[in-house]
Amino acid sequence: MTYNKITADIVAQLNAIVGADAILTSSAEIESYSHDETEDLVYYPEVVVKPQTVEQVSQLMKLCNEHLIPVTPRGAGTGLAGGALAIKGGLMISMERFNKILDIDEQNLQATVEPGVITEIFINAVAEKGLLYPVDPASKGSCFIGGNVANCSGGPRVVKYGTIREYVLNLEVVLPSGDIIWTGANTLKYASGYNLTQLLIGSEGTLGIVTKIVTKLIPKPTLDALMLASFSTNEDACAAVSAIFRAGVVPSALEFMERRGIEWVIEHDGIAFDLKDGIGAFLLIEADGTNQDVIFADCEKINEVLEQHNCQDVLFADSSAQKEELWRIRRTMAVSVKSNSVYKEEDTVVPRAALPQLIKGIKDIGAKYGFESVCYGHAGDGNLHVNIVKAGMSDADWNSKLKDGITEVFELTIALGGTLSGEHGIGLVQKKYMPLKYTPMHFAIWKGIKGIFDPNGILNPGKIF
Repeated sequence: MTYNKITADIVAQLNAIVGADAILTSSAEIESYSHDETEDLVYYPEVVVKPQTVEQVSQLMKLCNEHLIPVTPRGAGTGLAGGALAIKGGLMISMERFNKILDIDEQNLQATVEPGVITEIFINAVAEKGLLYPVDPASKGSCFIGGNVANCSGGPRVVKYGTIREYVLNLEVVLPSGDIIWTGANTLKYASGYNLTQLLIGSEGTLGIVTKIVTKLIPKPTLDALMLASFSTNEDACAAVSAIFRAGVVPSALEFMERRGIEWVIEHDGIAFDLKDGIGAFLLIEADGTNQDVIFADCEKINEVLEQHNCQDVLFADSSAQKEELWRIRRTMAVSVKSNSVYKEEDTVVPRAALPQLIKGIKDIGAKYGFESVCYGHAGDGNLHVNIVKAGMSDADWNSKLKDGITEVFELTIALGGTLSGEHGIGLVQKKYMPLKYTPMHFAIWKGIKGIFDPNGILNPGKIF
């Protein structure tokens, strides 16, 4: 596809749509929009605009569609797959001014929210009304809920309560043509034609721009217990994961953390933690509910399973402050790893019972190619984040051999029944691995869908496939 540049005349039309204060054109102004949290990738859009209404987004899309100008939708820029990078230049539409919680419907346990609302702000707002929105990615304090929808983001508590797909009921979307549609209905059941809501979730801004989100809410659990279990090996910790579920317990969170990740959190954040010799991995396990006796019974069952899987020690958090400190270790791990070394993060997911084989295979592949890895993630979902660390690997090997190692990691993941991404998305950096999992027929179907929504190919071009 050949795209056109943004001319002075187009800038004047943009100005007429959103106003001069909502347009950025200089390199200095645009710099922060040229990258996300993906390692070492920088692409400058020609112009950034910050609309505030759905009508403005519609007019922007009509203009760009008419003049074949590529458009990149942008949330908070916390993505890890390059999905919000303007790799074709053109116009970037930042959704940061769509930042209102429009309604919290306590009668129907629903909320309507704009895509630029920070996820944690939304979680806290509904919590004040005794309700729970359980999708809580590690970046919840900075990411936008619209970006969560675009990437089908997750977090620790979706293991019990379900992914974002279970909580988005309806979406207001601007199509590349400028048409505005609602994708579904504000109902818990939906059997009326193709489910466009589910199609848009995880589409990474390639089919339409979300301008309103209707979410389901649930009553907020009032009690919880948090356990930190330590193991000598990664494999022992990972083997315990599926055994907990087989024992009849569904924790509200079940996170895996490798020892090296804990060490870097201690070094980077100065967190006081007694890291004993001989401990190789940890599981952070939360149980919640409204009945303390039921929670304690679940914890006892979990403890029995842990003992059967060579658990060395179990720490029960005895205060809210200690719970918060343990969660802080997990949530800051990605930042700590990033601060210590050149790295690449991959987002693998397999059936839970395959986690021991996955992590052993990752370490074996690292030894073969000469890279280290720090692994952590949502073990309860089988979702393991693999941070590949350059460490002593030469620049030449890092730039030439690493891709072969990553390919083997994904081949292993697929062989174990998994896929390429659990919650980070495909975006720009993972799309080259898609043929490992998907057939030419898959690509033909996806391209057909893309062609119906976006026949001129202007919306977030170059992503996913």
